[in-house]
Amino acid sequence: MRTSLTENRSGPAPRAAGGRRRRAVAALGALALLLGGLLGLSETVGTASADSTDYTQSVSQTSSTQAQVTFTPTSASSYVIIHYLVNNTNQQNVQMTAAGSAWQYTVGGLSSGNVLSYSFTYTKGGPQYDSPWFTYTQGGGTTTPPGTVATPTFSPGGGSYTSAQSVTISDATSGAAIHYTTDGSTPTASSTTYGSAITVSSTTTLKAIAVKSGSTDSAVASATYTIGSTAGSCPAQSDTPDFGSNVHVFDPSMGNAAIQSQLDAQFNQMKDTQTAQFSENRVADLFKPGTYNVEDNVGFYTSVAGLGQNPDDVTINGDVTVDAFNASDAGNATQNFWRSAENLAINPSSGTDRWAVAQAAPFRRIDVHGNLALYPASYGYASGGYIADSKVSGQASSVSQQQWYTRDSTLGSWAGGVWNMVFSGVNGAPANTFPSPPETTLGTTPVSRDVPYLYIDSSGKYHVFLPSLRTNASGPSWAGGSTPGSSLPMSQFYVVKAGDTAATINNALAQGCNLFVTPGVYHLNQTLNITKANTVVLGIGYPTFVPDNGVNAMQVADVDGVRIKGLLFDAGTTNSQALLTVGPSGSSASHAANPTTIQDVFFRIGGEIAGKATQSLVVNSSDTIIDHIWAWRADHGNSGTVGWTTNTADTGLTVNGANVLADGLFVEHYQKYEVVWNGQGGRTIFFQNENPYDPPNQAAWMNPSGVNGYAAYKVGANVTSHEAWGLGSYCYFNVNPSVNNYHAFEVPNTAGVKFHDVLTVSLGGVGTITHVINDTGAVTASNTTPSNVVSFP
Repeated sequence: MRTSLTENRSGPAPRAAGGRRRRAVAALGALALLLGGLLGLSETVGTASADSTDYTQSVSQTSSTQAQVTFTPTSASSYVIIHYLVNNTNQQNVQMTAAGSAWQYTVGGLSSGNVLSYSFTYTKGGPQYDSPWFTYTQGGGTTTPPGTVATPTFSPGGGSYTSAQSVTISDATSGAAIHYTTDGSTPTASSTTYGSAITVSSTTTLKAIAVKSGSTDSAVASATYTIGSTAGSCPAQSDTPDFGSNVHVFDPSMGNAAIQSQLDAQFNQMKDTQTAQFSENRVADLFKPGTYNVEDNVGFYTSVAGLGQNPDDVTINGDVTVDAFNASDAGNATQNFWRSAENLAINPSSGTDRWAVAQAAPFRRIDVHGNLALYPASYGYASGGYIADSKVSGQASSVSQQQWYTRDSTLGSWAGGVWNMVFSGVNGAPANTFPSPPETTLGTTPVSRDVPYLYIDSSGKYHVFLPSLRTNASGPSWAGGSTPGSSLPMSQFYVVKAGDTAATINNALAQGCNLFVTPGVYHLNQTLNITKANTVVLGIGYPTFVPDNGVNAMQVADVDGVRIKGLLFDAGTTNSQALLTVGPSGSSASHAANPTTIQDVFFRIGGEIAGKATQSLVVNSSDTIIDHIWAWRADHGNSGTVGWTTNTADTGLTVNGANVLADGLFVEHYQKYEVVWNGQGGRTIFFQNENPYDPPNQAAWMNPSGVNGYAAYKVGANVTSHEAWGLGSYCYFNVNPSVNNYHAFEVPNTAGVKFHDVLTVSLGGVGTITHVINDTGAVTASNTTPSNVVSFP
């Protein structure tokens, strides 16, 4: 069990010379600091003052909004922590990333003139040391290579403003000429020459370059100005809100017997695949910090979560279990959808916890003190799932799971693999051996940011924690004792619950509130519009948005840092063009330092009602992270809700933005291309797909190019850079087994488009897929064995 010692006081405390002492936290374990947005001690515990010969440090402006801090120790350090404040507020404590002999961290969200104050904690020969504090001014401290023109800076910096802005561009290199564009295109020496302030009266992306004869041109600077949608001040909400009757908050003082009784009654209502799978029951079980001796069986539309700031703040001595519970399932777990567990520790009653799920059932921020079985007790079928930011001290075993994705976690060991088990940033993952055994392993996850989550402090007030962005991550974000990041009080969240409408929700968003969406089904007669940067929309208990009368359910502006987590979009009976759109068409601003994240967000067309939506998720904003979605055109459901002409839907995911990353991507049964990727620089880690079951005949399912069917995953013809790992596509044409799909993956034949560990399967030999990717790969076998392609091209 992980233990940490913390003390909270106000800070930072001033020094006589105008410096400051760090808010520090002493912790037990390999890292002696709690990395996160916690207030800590007013003086350092267990550290010594640094020697100035121990290191060198520097800061380089890498863009108008980013600065890279570099710390280079003279002897090896096992870790380096940067502590920083921008304009003397909101201190952050983050582990830096090793870069050869140096350590680096990029601070984002800066504007010209912002003052960055920072210091370091580092190890040398075992003990840890604290450096003094340093300062750097954005736009005034750029380090550039000799002979290179400094990067231009904008004033004011990019951001959201209520009115037009007069923007000046300057450059630190004497005699340099500045050239700029206002349409988001990359400037050159032939672009418009800057001479005087530029008036920005509508949302605009400015880019600038500085040139000087005899010198190397500067890097391109970029700033996006959003006019008329600046973040408002959310009218103060309660820090101890009423979450409504569908949220159950448990406290150890309630007694284990009373808690168990409530859990059992709830599970009996939510467990049956025949009656609960398409019901409108929604529930969240939240456990306050402490220890509970209970058995929590998790049914449909149920979220189980701890309310501590870290997983081990809530301990379940028992199990948090999903199994093939019902006799009607015949031991088959392939329909164990729409349930979740998060942010707690489990001491399994028998040494092994069981989480036998299918799609849309994330297992996040869990510390399993034992083994984890991902298959039903019957050893029956299971069809794929997702683990992130977790630790399993024993063995995680997949057995009958067809595919599985695990991200940024630590495992004692892993056993099993049917078609493709995928890992990124997982300590203890098996070696990359696809296809025999079928394991696909990446050492790190290129970019990740763990989910926002609810927690309660010692005074009983609620907050939402916002984990920091990670690059090339491995292991849980809380491995050092706590997740790095910042915290928002519930006073900044509008709690959506029974009685709310699209109008009340949009009003809260317009006022600058974040949304905390409680379990329920919400019908929308207008689109929900997220226009402000850094808006958080956090759902628990599978809250479901149903667009009525053909409206699109939700749209997000092309702004920084929006976080959407834990929602189910269920298409209405009048066709919507899209359920969720991120960024308007043509979005071009860079959001690399503060991307939008779409996490545990699920889409359904049909099943409960005869839903229709042309597209489910459209991503136009660059740098978006899609972290675990299931887009599903239903293949079964209530009577009259499924059929080739009933629950119609073309495409599950369309990506037009640049440098978008999708990990944990499940998209199934759409009627045309199921994923269309037009943006440059895209990456996918793990993809699971089933072709539509129900084409009535081949003529009804023909690509306009004249080939049979539609690829499950199509990369646009003009894309020159794309990479993907661990992808599978299956067919089961049970309405007409003579139907054929020519290929499952369709990509440009160019060196920059690379696929690794790709497979197709015909389930029971019902229908065929001729090739895996383009014209490569064997036709699917009739005995449910995969056709594999290890690399393409």
